[in-house]
Amino acid sequence: MKSAVSRLALAAAIPLLSLSVLSPASAQSSVGAGPTPAQVSSARPDSTAHPALWPHAASPAAMSDAETEAFVTELMSRMTLEEKVGQTIQADISTITPEDLATYPLGSILAGGSSGPWGDDKAPAQKWVDLSRAFRAAAAARPGAKVPLIYGIDAVHGHNNVPGATIFPHNIGLGAARDPDLIRRIGEATAMEVAVTGADWTFGPTLAVPRDDRWGRSYEGYSEDPEVQRSYAGPMTLGLQGELSADHPLAPGHIAGSAKHFLADGGTFEGEDQGDFRGTEQELIDIHLGGYPAAIDAGVLSVMASFSGWNGVKHSGNHSLLTDVLHGPLGFDGFVVSDWNAHGQLPGCTNDSCPLAINAGIDMLMAPDTWKPLYASTLEAARTGVIPQARLDEAVRRILRAKVKAGVFRPDRPVEGDLSQLASPAHRALAREAVRESLVLLKNEGSVLPIRAGARVLVAGTAADDIGQAAGGWTLAWQGTGNTNVDFPQGQSIWGGIEEAVKASGGTATLSADGAFTDKPDVAIVVFGETPYAEFQGDVDTLDFIPTGPLETLKKLKAAGIPTVSVFLSGRPMWTNPEINASDAFVAAWLPGTEGGGVADVLIGDAAGKPRNDFHGTLSFSWPKNARGELLNHGQPGYDPQFAYGYGLTYAHGASVGALSEESGVEAATSNVDHYFVDGRYVAPWGLMLRDAGGQNKPGTVKVASSPRGGVSVRPIDDLAQESGQQFAFSGNGPAQAFIEGTPIDLTRQANGELALSFRYRIDAAPQGAVGLSVGQGRVDVTELFRSAPVREWRTLKVRLSCLRDAGADIAHVDVPFRLDTDAAFTVSVSEIELAPNANDTVCPARQ
Repeated sequence: MKSAVSRLALAAAIPLLSLSVLSPASAQSSVGAGPTPAQVSSARPDSTAHPALWPHAASPAAMSDAETEAFVTELMSRMTLEEKVGQTIQADISTITPEDLATYPLGSILAGGSSGPWGDDKAPAQKWVDLSRAFRAAAAARPGAKVPLIYGIDAVHGHNNVPGATIFPHNIGLGAARDPDLIRRIGEATAMEVAVTGADWTFGPTLAVPRDDRWGRSYEGYSEDPEVQRSYAGPMTLGLQGELSADHPLAPGHIAGSAKHFLADGGTFEGEDQGDFRGTEQELIDIHLGGYPAAIDAGVLSVMASFSGWNGVKHSGNHSLLTDVLHGPLGFDGFVVSDWNAHGQLPGCTNDSCPLAINAGIDMLMAPDTWKPLYASTLEAARTGVIPQARLDEAVRRILRAKVKAGVFRPDRPVEGDLSQLASPAHRALAREAVRESLVLLKNEGSVLPIRAGARVLVAGTAADDIGQAAGGWTLAWQGTGNTNVDFPQGQSIWGGIEEAVKASGGTATLSADGAFTDKPDVAIVVFGETPYAEFQGDVDTLDFIPTGPLETLKKLKAAGIPTVSVFLSGRPMWTNPEINASDAFVAAWLPGTEGGGVADVLIGDAAGKPRNDFHGTLSFSWPKNARGELLNHGQPGYDPQFAYGYGLTYAHGASVGALSEESGVEAATSNVDHYFVDGRYVAPWGLMLRDAGGQNKPGTVKVASSPRGGVSVRPIDDLAQESGQQFAFSGNGPAQAFIEGTPIDLTRQANGELALSFRYRIDAAPQGAVGLSVGQGRVDVTELFRSAPVREWRTLKVRLSCLRDAGADIAHVDVPFRLDTDAAFTVSVSEIELAPNANDTVCPARQ
């Protein structure tokens, strides 16, 4: 699920809604029944599940006890058709207001990634409380049956949307811990922090079994092997919800869970997000069913259907899975919610209309920005029988049943507003424990670890003092980008933890991002890794860790005779053989969150150099021998990893790691859809081109160059680091262009997701004429924007891809992701050219 919302869609929906409400006949044409589930399944018989093959599970009897069912039956007898349909629609807080509930009797709201109270995704906790109270009050004030909302949020590694909350390690790290009791306690802490801010429901636990680490959501899975999901699903569900009871709803401080994403989201072909699992039904059962039976047995109140499909049929429309299996042998009595506008991907459907999804077994449609037209079309489908009355009643009963158990009908909320629970000392201690348990030691030559607390320690790497990078995606914003340590006042960076531990025993710790030093240290710790991403933005073609800066730092330190320890932050195992070879010790720290002190607890010993805590984690994802990531899942024929599933050294049981092959097995130039010029270099397969009336020149690795007639020249300049940017000087002697080109890529999903072309810029000489910015053939006018910018001051510009698409860019075939052009004198410096999420900071200049 994501939170890239087009607010224009909301306004566009209003006329449709008016027609639907005032004149049902006029709206009927917008309600297409689409193919029936039977038609879809019969078209692809290998995507039809056979319930007799599936194992058995069952929701606890307390979920549907007699008193609850009687309450729901009586309530439904008083509900109008409009109110029943409203229960099946969920809207995002970025596109709905409390006042809307007076007209639209919706059953649920959500706060998607990057959606915050009244448009502020970094709003303080009290604003989140105020938001939930405002919506509940509006729902209570509307006429008719009084059905409270259920309010969901992606609290997937702690209450990660809210500043000041505890951020736990992502699931990939927790999988390495192999500790079900830890998982239960994290569920309890997360539930409490969500409950105090007013939400009722989290979209978790994530039970994906990632089988291709190139998938951008790999870090959301506990393991490549379903054994870990089987052991964690029950404890996490019980941690979040507590045990269901026939006598009372969830205890205060507990919230509803949602097992996701049903099914095989981690098995998509070639690691493509929202892709397709191509395999047999038995593989679906043996590998990807994983933790779902345990979550159902533990009483999980909802299940989220996956964007992905099975052998060509999207799960959101697969009746055999959503109905015949889930409510058959799996015995699930809760409700099924769809993912972010996933219904719109079904045949015959749009985001505005999809009876097929409900008829297939979706009980609640997540329609973040299209809820108005979807409500209208679903209401019309129910009136005309396209959605049978019995099916609608079934969906509403499941939703109301879960609402009763979640406690949304109770008059009081004892813990709401108790913000002392956010990042409480107990929760921070638990998160620190989780960091300790999740670290995996891959190499420790010469027993360089643990480091004596009194040593002189150099800490290098830009990630060392960056809590945002350690927290990863799904942190404050959807992609987790743009966060600084200021956004985590309760947190401690890895550097902060190391500094504290070393100084406490009389040692010295120095932070130097590039590894430079004056006094030679006893040991150096280099912290580096992947920068934050979420969902499809994290999809990669290979597992090669591309940035070269960390390797250069390691080699420089090694050449100086300094023992080196690498702390690698990542959302997946990656091919890092050169970095491992250049390190005396190498630690996979995954995405540890806000308690960086947990790293120091294990790396830094006591004054005598003895361990304070041993390594506990073992690989729940196999570590790749090459960047192709082939034969990388435990149990596959020909399994051949660099470090096997279950590997992990300890201080008590070490082993020597010899020199590793530095042949990656992949071509250097691969498809890269979102990074073009980063850290002072063009990321393969992209390169710079300079063009004027005399032709064009491709500088390649040449740092200073000009177009054939001198219309534009380029030279390196310093920005975030030495020579991390480039300066383009346009002479004014006729039209000239500086642009990046490469192998065509498809940015359709990025444009639909409201990502933006982002770059840092500094005006060195104001433009004397018109300046255009282009992606492909989509060109917008940035003249006044550049003219009004202060000279010699770095700024960031983010232009929405949808804006460039509307200006004429063929988003499905982009071979030029960045172009500046002018025929007048102009000098500008740029750096960090890439795609970035819309965090309410994008622009859409006029088309030229």
